[in-house]
Amino acid sequence: MLVEQRLEENNVKNENERKKEYLRGYRTNRRRVNRIDGEVTELRELAKSVKATDYSGMPHGSGNQKDLSDELARIELLEKKLGEEKEKCIESYIAVEKQIKTVQNEDENDVLFYRYVKGLRWWEIAELMDCSEQWVHKLHGRALGHLKMDE
Repeated sequence: MLVEQRLEENNVKNENERKKEYLRGYRTNRRRVNRIDGEVTELRELAKSVKATDYSGMPHGSGNQKDLSDELARIELLEKKLGEEKEKCIESYIAVEKQIKTVQNEDENDVLFYRYVKGLRWWEIAELMDCSEQWVHKLHGRALGHLKMDE
């Protein structure tokens, strides 16, 4: 009997970890979009500064223009990748939000949304919901139990 109980507890724990990993997917996509967006912004600023110094009247070697065109091509590739990542992020948001909505209890639903879509910390969720962190953790556990995952 005790062995069966431990097996069941392990199954629940593993299932909850799988659910949390899935729910974290949106935040992971969001961070990737933000990182690539930052890269594009930084490279654009660098390219502008190179263009500004390029017209100083000083003689330039032919290599400088090639370096700039290489960077502009890199920016273009990153912008394309950024667009693709944004599409993935939107798809992930929609999928995660759909899964969260399978939880019928509004408080449990809110905890999942605040944690996995908004990326809030436990204390921030407790503050927003006007309850204790301990209660938020309890709601989170219940919510994971009620979360229905598409197979």
